[in-house]
Amino acid sequence: MKIHISEDAAAWFVEEMLLKEGDFVRFFARYGGCSTVQKGFSLGISTDAPIDAGAETIKNGITYFIEEKDLWYFDNHDLSVEFNEIENEPSYKVKLQ
Repeated sequence: MKIHISEDAAAWFVEEMLLKEGDFVRFFARYGGCSTVQKGFSLGISTDAPIDAGAETIKNGITYFIEEKDLWYFDNHDLSVEFNEIENEPSYKVKLQ
């Protein structure tokens, strides 16, 4: 699987999460909420450092990743993070590879 982060979404993460070069953003499966991929789960984010990254990408010095143990949530799909200008926040899409 691959992680795609748009420039606008990356800028939002830096500003809102007070990130600097060398920091991390983890995407993970979280119990509860709704998802188009896994019923009863939703996508969570944190600034934890990786332990066993299963997928990662680096954008402007920030490493965005998913731990190996959370890859099941994405069901072999890529994660695309865009920026929603109307909501002024990232939007997450899970797409077939």
